[in-house]
Amino acid sequence: MAKHEKSDIELIRTWTLSAPITMGSSVRAKGLLQAIQARLPTTSKKAISLEGVDLVLAMPADAKAAFNAAASVVSKALDEAPSLPVIPREIQDILGMKTSERHRWLADGRLPSAGTRTVRLAGHARQITFHVFDPKVVEDLLDRGAVDEWRVEDAGAKAEKRAKAAYQAKVTRLSNKKKRSKKAVEGTEDPASSLRGWKDFDLDGLLR
Repeated sequence: MAKHEKSDIELIRTWTLSAPITMGSSVRAKGLLQAIQARLPTTSKKAISLEGVDLVLAMPADAKAAFNAAASVVSKALDEAPSLPVIPREIQDILGMKTSERHRWLADGRLPSAGTRTVRLAGHARQITFHVFDPKVVEDLLDRGAVDEWRVEDAGAKAEKRAKAAYQAKVTRLSNKKKRSKKAVEGTEDPASSLRGWKDFDLDGLLR
């Protein structure tokens, strides 16, 4: 809430954020607050605060015009809130996924992107681009427990990959062993063949 003396705050309005808006995520709720503050004039930004699941707008009695203007901005933002794209940190909180999982599932197509957004980092000249997600798709994934299913699929695929790698390593070892055995056999010579004149001696039939 804005830092005013209690005696100065006479204009107050509260909006409760519904489940379709927050999807049970405090990160999503905070993101909505920041989106609303971005739409308000500088003098009104600190007048809006988030208390649990309630947005609270509080101003002095002599700021009625600014209060009404700010209230209008908040109401419009809440009307649009259910369709606002879900950003990375929000979807991770809503679905309970790790950053690495988000990247993996986005790359393999299981987590569909609704496009990208480019923003400039506060206090920096550098811009970053990231994927955003359709709130309806996110809600569907949440309702059917898709993340748990994907983790089971990934665990199975990982186990299968390990089994194939172990089998291939075994085949390679056996192949190398056979090659070494073959070379050892081919490299074995008759001891007599290394003796000088042995062939002539054998031809004379002296060994028979």
